[in-house]
Amino acid sequence: MAEIIAEINGKINGIVWGIPMMILIIGTGLYLTIRTGFLQFSKFGYAMKNTIGKVFHKVEAKEGAVTPLQALTTALAATVGTGNIAGVCGAIAVGGPGAIFWMWVSALVGMCTKFAEVTLAIKYRERNDKGDWVGGPMYYIKNGLGQNWKWLGTLFAIFGMLAAFGIGNMTQVNTIATTIGSAIGEFVTMSDGAMNIVYLIIGIVVASISALVYLGGLKRIGSVTEKLVPVMAIIYILGCLAVIITNSQHVGKVFSDIFIGAFNPGAVVGGVAGVGIKQAITKGVGRGIFSNEAGLGSAPIAHAAADTDSAVRQGLFGVFEVFADTIVICTLTALTVMCAYTGDNAMSIEFGQSAGAGLAISAFSTTFGGKAAGVVVAIGLTLFALSTVLSWGLYGTRCAEFLFGTRIIKPYQVLFCLFMIVGATMELQLAWDIADTLNGLMAIPNLIALLLLSPVVFKLVREYFSDPARALEKKAK
Repeated sequence: MAEIIAEINGKINGIVWGIPMMILIIGTGLYLTIRTGFLQFSKFGYAMKNTIGKVFHKVEAKEGAVTPLQALTTALAATVGTGNIAGVCGAIAVGGPGAIFWMWVSALVGMCTKFAEVTLAIKYRERNDKGDWVGGPMYYIKNGLGQNWKWLGTLFAIFGMLAAFGIGNMTQVNTIATTIGSAIGEFVTMSDGAMNIVYLIIGIVVASISALVYLGGLKRIGSVTEKLVPVMAIIYILGCLAVIITNSQHVGKVFSDIFIGAFNPGAVVGGVAGVGIKQAITKGVGRGIFSNEAGLGSAPIAHAAADTDSAVRQGLFGVFEVFADTIVICTLTALTVMCAYTGDNAMSIEFGQSAGAGLAISAFSTTFGGKAAGVVVAIGLTLFALSTVLSWGLYGTRCAEFLFGTRIIKPYQVLFCLFMIVGATMELQLAWDIADTLNGLMAIPNLIALLLLSPVVFKLVREYFSDPARALEKKAK
């Protein structure tokens, strides 16, 4: 039965994440970019000043909302995940160094896509029965396109509710368990049975932490991610910089390989079979989208809860989100791996072969040593995956709430936590594959809505940047 499911999913996945989908996602981003006057570039300084530039400005959110920064960190908690480590390693191994160039391309256009998603999420959000702000693609489809399009929002909510159990739950907890288990194995020899007990304990701990956060509602999720995201980012960034600085003599060669490999992979990987420009593009773009989630419609669910008077101003947080996730963190992973495997280093990458976090551990080991490298990656992946679990729990809950009302919130969260324990002790390749397919299916109704509602985005952008103060005043009235 599992083989039949895997075969069916494989065929659907090939369509969902095929070249047409890549063209649709990148094409939508390019269209939004051109029509907004290349906003992510022309307003980049303004966006940074009004997002990360105000990170230390203490503000209190009103009832039923979180601060704009908490909305950002909740969304970042979901996007900055295992894809930033294992996903980048896989893209390099299968698509060659040139895949990183195409990952950058997807991020640069994805900044505008995420901006539009977040802007629409604020524009068309509503209050639920508990008084919380709720929004996202299902709401901007229903409230922006009208009741005749509600079926499209329902499709998104179904895909999102189910995808959360895979990409935002079981697979993440399994990554935490196996990574910590591998780190422990570097110091203590354990039987398979004993290791499975360790996995089970880790699953119970993660489920308990998550339950405590969910019990506190929207504000507690925002409060936790506000503290967790900066800590995990700083720890990982410092680890990457240590490896890059140690191998700084190879940085020039690495960038050369990235740009040459983007258009002529064979010149970099030595003509390895299967590594061509198609692989470089599909793996780079695909892993970029998987990491920053631009176009998938997940992050707007978190941003919709922001206590803000301006849809455009919150949309700028979407620009920063993609920049931080892909241009900064994914790039650091890529440079760490490639610097460690360039020049006279004894190790080499088997291009054309799938790879994951093990490649990063080996890269970190060139600076920190084997045992310490395992600990560094284990800490990074654990924090990344835990933050993803917390945010996707919110995403899945909001999708379920759209379908069944607020009465489903607690039952869904209880089930969500129970699945964490299951995920910690299982082989989950099929779950990863199905979740990947569901993520792609989420993108289809979201991208349709973005294109149909794009005139609203363009109008809001014109109004805001012609006079930001007046736009806020108009919104208040």
